[in-house]
Amino acid sequence: MKRFILVFSSILCFFGSISTVQAAAATIPAPAVSSDYRLAAEDVLLISVWKEEDLQAEVLVRPDGRLNFPLIGELMASGKTIEQIRAELARRLTRYIPDPVVSVSLVKVGGNKVFVIGEVNKPGLFMSGQYIDVMQALSLAGGLTAFADRDGIHILRRTNGQQQAIAFDYDAVARGKMLKQNILLKNGDVIVIP
Repeated sequence: MKRFILVFSSILCFFGSISTVQAAAATIPAPAVSSDYRLAAEDVLLISVWKEEDLQAEVLVRPDGRLNFPLIGELMASGKTIEQIRAELARRLTRYIPDPVVSVSLVKVGGNKVFVIGEVNKPGLFMSGQYIDVMQALSLAGGLTAFADRDGIHILRRTNGQQQAIAFDYDAVARGKMLKQNILLKNGDVIVIP
C-alpha cells in the first residue's frame, strides 16, 4: 500500500510540474516591439482576420522582404511598420470581405540583428524588436572588459554594398560628451571593441 501511495504521489507531482511548466510557458510575453520598428527578413508575423478561420496564419518575411498571405498574394513587408502592414492587408482584403478586421502581431524578431565582438563580457549576436543605440548594445553584451580600448571602438556598417567604419569614444559618450556618436544601430551592424 505504501508503494502504491508513493507511486501515485510521484505521478501527481509529475503532472503537477507539467501543468506548472505549461502555465509558465503560456505566460511568456510576445517580444516587445516599438511602434516604429521596421520589419526585416526573418521576422515572423501572426496575421488574422476576425471571423475568417481560413485567414489566420504565421507568415515569415522572406529574404527578399516579401510575405505571402491568402487572397492577397505577395506583399512587400521589409521596411514597413506592423501598422502599415495591417492597413495594407485590410485595404486589399476589402475586395473580398466588407470591412475586414485585421490584426497583425510580431511573433518572432529575426530581422534586427546587431553583433558585438571583441573585449566585452558576453560577445555575440543580439536581436531586438526595437532600435537600440551603441551604449544599449554594449550593455546587452555585459559591458566592456578591463582590457578594452575604450576610445578605439568602431561600428562596421554596410550600406549599398559599401562598408564603413564609424568611430565611437566610449568614455566621451559615458561623460555626456560627443553624444552624436551614440547612434541608433541598424540591422547587421557590428560593434568592434579592440
